[in-house]
Amino acid sequence: MLRRRYVLYGGFARGRRKRGSPKEIEQADALMTLMREGWGQENPAFRQIFTSLFIPGGTAEQMQWFNDLQRITTSAENAVRIRRSLDDIDVSDLLPRVAAPTLVLHCRNDAVQPFEEGRRLAVGIPGARFVALEGRNHLILEGEPSWTRLLDEISDFLGQ
Repeated sequence: MLRRRYVLYGGFARGRRKRGSPKEIEQADALMTLMREGWGQENPAFRQIFTSLFIPGGTAEQMQWFNDLQRITTSAENAVRIRRSLDDIDVSDLLPRVAAPTLVLHCRNDAVQPFEEGRRLAVGIPGARFVALEGRNHLILEGEPSWTRLLDEISDFLGQ
């Protein structure tokens, strides 16, 4: 029997342009300019900004992996298109319509998506369970303290 359940990690309902202050929107625009100009270059300097946001606690090897991953997985044009879509999204009005059991997990000091946006997501979904994780990486890395808790919470929620 198929049981539908949602696990949302590091998520948000409102993109930067829908929730942000003028300063935050200006920063988002600056990041898009950096993406457009430097994403596909061999020199990882532009991508390193995103790596520093996504995995600030990563090792040098993990950061190199993420820099390379960004370059090989999408073009600069596509990265900008994705980023613009995410910055412009607002699905807040759809949250009450989510009927499946939902687990929302979010790191307290996530530099990519604000912690309060994760909490807002959980509050908007009827019956959702919110789990605050300790950490500042948007991508929880194996070996960091929240890694085991993340896996345990998901496994418990999915009934495995």
